[in-house]
Amino acid sequence: MLGVNSLSIQFGGNFLFDNVSFVVRERDRIGLIGRNGNGKSTLLKIISGIQNPEQGNVSFPNGYRIGYLPQDLDSVSDKNVFDEASEALIEIKNLERRIDFLTNELNTRTDYESDEYSKIIEEMTESHERFDMLGGGAADSIVEQILVGLGFIREEFDKAVVAFSGGWRMRIELAKILISKPDLILLDEPTNHLDIESVIWLENFLKVYDGALMIVSHDRRFLDIVTNRTIEIFRGKIYDYNLPYSKFIEQRQEQREIQISAKKNQDKQIAQTEKFIERFKAKATFASRAQSRVKMLDKMEKIEVEDEDTSSMQFRFPEPPRSGRLIAEFKNLNKHYGKKHVLKDLEFGLERGERLAFVGKNGEGKSTLSKILAGIESFDGEVENGHNVKLGYFSQHQAQLLEGDYTVFEIIDNAAQGDMRSKVRSLLGAFLFSGDAVYKKVKVLSGGERARLALAKLLLEPINFLIMDEPTNHLDMIAKDVLKNALLEFTGSIVIVSHDREFLEGLTNKTIEFKAGKIKEYPGDLSEYLQLRQIENLDELEKNKSVKVEERANNKSEYKDRPKDTQKNNQKDISRVEKSIKEKEIEIAEVEYYITTVEHDLANPDNFKDIEKTKKLNQVYQESKNKLGKVMADWERLQAELDTFMIN
Repeated sequence: MLGVNSLSIQFGGNFLFDNVSFVVRERDRIGLIGRNGNGKSTLLKIISGIQNPEQGNVSFPNGYRIGYLPQDLDSVSDKNVFDEASEALIEIKNLERRIDFLTNELNTRTDYESDEYSKIIEEMTESHERFDMLGGGAADSIVEQILVGLGFIREEFDKAVVAFSGGWRMRIELAKILISKPDLILLDEPTNHLDIESVIWLENFLKVYDGALMIVSHDRRFLDIVTNRTIEIFRGKIYDYNLPYSKFIEQRQEQREIQISAKKNQDKQIAQTEKFIERFKAKATFASRAQSRVKMLDKMEKIEVEDEDTSSMQFRFPEPPRSGRLIAEFKNLNKHYGKKHVLKDLEFGLERGERLAFVGKNGEGKSTLSKILAGIESFDGEVENGHNVKLGYFSQHQAQLLEGDYTVFEIIDNAAQGDMRSKVRSLLGAFLFSGDAVYKKVKVLSGGERARLALAKLLLEPINFLIMDEPTNHLDMIAKDVLKNALLEFTGSIVIVSHDREFLEGLTNKTIEFKAGKIKEYPGDLSEYLQLRQIENLDELEKNKSVKVEERANNKSEYKDRPKDTQKNNQKDISRVEKSIKEKEIEIAEVEYYITTVEHDLANPDNFKDIEKTKKLNQVYQESKNKLGKVMADWERLQAELDTFMIN
């Protein structure tokens, strides 16, 4: 167990934490949330021992181990991938050496009855238990499993770490933490450098991890799947609930509404009491009562409604100029990086109004093709550019490349032209840069602030073709929502490279999958793409069903040759099961209709005012869904029983 005790630290004259305390228990899965700049990364650094607080401390037992993954890495190893990841096995290697030493001691000593001999046996037992718990007998396979899960292929294990990009080096660092199995894992935006498949793998790994987790992430779904507790940092305080992110937000909102209601009632009571005091304080017969009311007000504990941070970016893209039907078309497109053939003979086109999501594992060419579309990456092949295409390009790396010694104001002012020069301050204000904040140097900005500044720069000219490469990295939840809404209103063409499933849902109308240098188009947004991928797998099941049907047809002659009594009994059983199936189908239809009516009630905004009614509706809805699942299971069992009778 780890304790954060009376922690305080200031930045720029304001408290990031003011006398904050909490405990991290064994197997806690904590989502650490808050707006950009509220101190989430600072708290992780303090817990990991990298940074010291002004007041307070962090306490934990002897031997307690912490693994910390920051947002950025400074050092680069000269080892290969497998050897670098295996560095995390240091405890296993030390245990192996210690067990060998103890084994040799036991083999050479003859003082079997001595206390020293007993202590050696005791230490040997403990060392073996720890060795087994860490998976020491299969250490190399653990390293391989985790590297593959995080997206590496086995052919890359012997490749030097220095040859990989920063994102892939972050994966190696994450692998080392997972391999070492610390008591507490601290992860600062771990999904920023992962593709969707690796994110899903990490979710499954962390769900069953035998230790505690504290995760900073702006990925709602990731937090909901992995965490069971949420700590919000807000204006120097923390709000701590044993709930995953979405339920935490609901609980906080419900609590705030209760506070507001209670404060209104208290304010009304105070106003009535003050009115009574004012009216009767001068009258002798009521003076004592008025005085008692004064004392009551003095003793009354005033209800304070928690502050609410309602600040958010406010922007929409300028009305795009009309382009031609064709935005860009490539024929026989190829891209090499040295010997690596990233994109192979692609035939790719984009038309006006299309909104594409690029998905696939990292290194498959998503960012490369987006840069080719943006005109900042060379390639081999033919290209036809569309008429009157006005391009806007945003990438997470672009935000990091903003000139560090310039101020926020200078970045926008230097890029603004014409009428936009007079609108620089209002534009910056819309992106939460106001007052003295516009004179902050870029190099002191947080990742989220840099991302907001890069987005503001993007709005200086009207565009009709927008390319965005991981635009949500470093943006907090509210900023992500604002960006998504602005993109939904944008009427131009869009290409988005992102691993953020929730952000992509409903935003695009076509999904492009990158794999082995090729691309494959899927209609619809990310949700439809994932469903289609599942359907493709189910096609195999359909083939198996076809085989079974054919087998049944071949078995019909056998059925005719059976004794009549057996056929008669079989027919009775078939009729009975078919009747039960029809009954279940009627029941399914009834439950589904009832669920639809409840969903309609849940969607009615008027019901939101009554928390108890909403809770009851949610309870009824969940019970109905559970009932539907049970009836469906019964229906499937009866179908299987019918299949058995038909075959037999």
